[in-house]
Amino acid sequence: MKIIIVGTGYVGLVSGTCFAETGVDVVCIDVDKQKIDKLKEGVMTIYEPGLDEMVASNFEKGRLKFSTSLKDNLEESDAVFIAVGTPPDEDGSADLRYVLEVAREIGRNMNHYLVVVTKSTVPIGTSAKVRNAIIEEQHERGVEIPFDVASNPEFLKEGSAIGDFLKPERIIVGTDSEDAEKIMRRLYKPFVLNNHPIIFMDIPSAELTKYAANSMLATRISFMNDIANLCELVGADINSVRRGIGSDSRIGSKFIYAGVGYGGSCFPKDVKALIKTADKNNYSLEILKAVENVNQRQKEVLFNKVMDHFGGNIAGMRIAIWGLSFKPRTDDMREAPVLVIINKLLEAGASVIAYDPVAMDEARRKLGDSIEYASDQYEALVDAEALLLITEWNDFRTLNFKVLSKLMKNKLVFDGRNLYEPSEMKEFGFTYYGIGRRLSGEQDRVQNPKT
Repeated sequence: MKIIIVGTGYVGLVSGTCFAETGVDVVCIDVDKQKIDKLKEGVMTIYEPGLDEMVASNFEKGRLKFSTSLKDNLEESDAVFIAVGTPPDEDGSADLRYVLEVAREIGRNMNHYLVVVTKSTVPIGTSAKVRNAIIEEQHERGVEIPFDVASNPEFLKEGSAIGDFLKPERIIVGTDSEDAEKIMRRLYKPFVLNNHPIIFMDIPSAELTKYAANSMLATRISFMNDIANLCELVGADINSVRRGIGSDSRIGSKFIYAGVGYGGSCFPKDVKALIKTADKNNYSLEILKAVENVNQRQKEVLFNKVMDHFGGNIAGMRIAIWGLSFKPRTDDMREAPVLVIINKLLEAGASVIAYDPVAMDEARRKLGDSIEYASDQYEALVDAEALLLITEWNDFRTLNFKVLSKLMKNKLVFDGRNLYEPSEMKEFGFTYYGIGRRLSGEQDRVQNPKT
């Protein structure tokens, strides 16, 4: 089989590479020539563990190619996957301009039957718009070439995307055509052989499934963060509550960890887009609106703890931050809670020095010289008034208390991911604040000595 993937962002590059790994001939297309040239040279344009080796291997074998021209690669292709970005508009709805431009280009240049597959996360009804755009371009040419449209949403987690694609929990395909279903079954046959389910459904249901899945996960996160905040008020510990409810098979243990809120390219955008879709259909998704509100509030919780500890004045203080990406095993900082936290700290007059194992370049791109950047996690602690743990990288899971005590001005830790045990922190003389946990150092709150 030969397929085309349009878009070499996170979804497109991972999908194209993994399809090539199963023996499919893949051409990844992108209008960004610089990006395509880098990929041809083996230089990765995104960070994903293991992706560079897999790209190099399949590129060398000739199964994975890169190009800037969709027109030149349509010949003999069985399917075209649209995996371009769908950034949120100002009102929160998904921007489909790039998706529909690809559809129009397909209509202008196709010369045989194709299955056109939306791989990007798109609102309900997008596949119909894609179909209409292709038909309009064909009419301009005076031709009527058969094609079908399908929806095949991705369910990749950044940091484990290759495993998610090659060993999926489920494959969702929306189509109204037997011919399209045959091609999609053939394409995904290697995965079905390994007993991974492929679920066929109508196109609107497939489009909604992706939004519904991400919104459900976001709901679990916001729910637990809300409960964590209540725990602090009533003297409970969220880790105990989490273990208690996670042992219920109806609930399970996934996505019920309290923290500083969710971020990334999917949850924030998809929750907003689904809310907007409902609004356009005269229905208000009240639960998801609350989910979004809780998440925005949660991104300020750790900053508020810092301000409470220092009596509302941190002007002139040096604050260390561990973790900049929205989650471990990625350099993605889109909608990352740390951006809100850093902005709040700077507005309050503090200086910030930060370290992340992977996201330093991305942080420099987003934050410029507004903060300092440490060469390692312990350099960030030199003369720091406090340490804020934001992203739960493995590098940060075990603390060297002797080094922390020697380097930091104050033995003070704000744990935004509940990595550390309050009792152990207290044993080593540290004042510790978690999320929804008993405060080991509540009695040690101090005023800013500079006031």
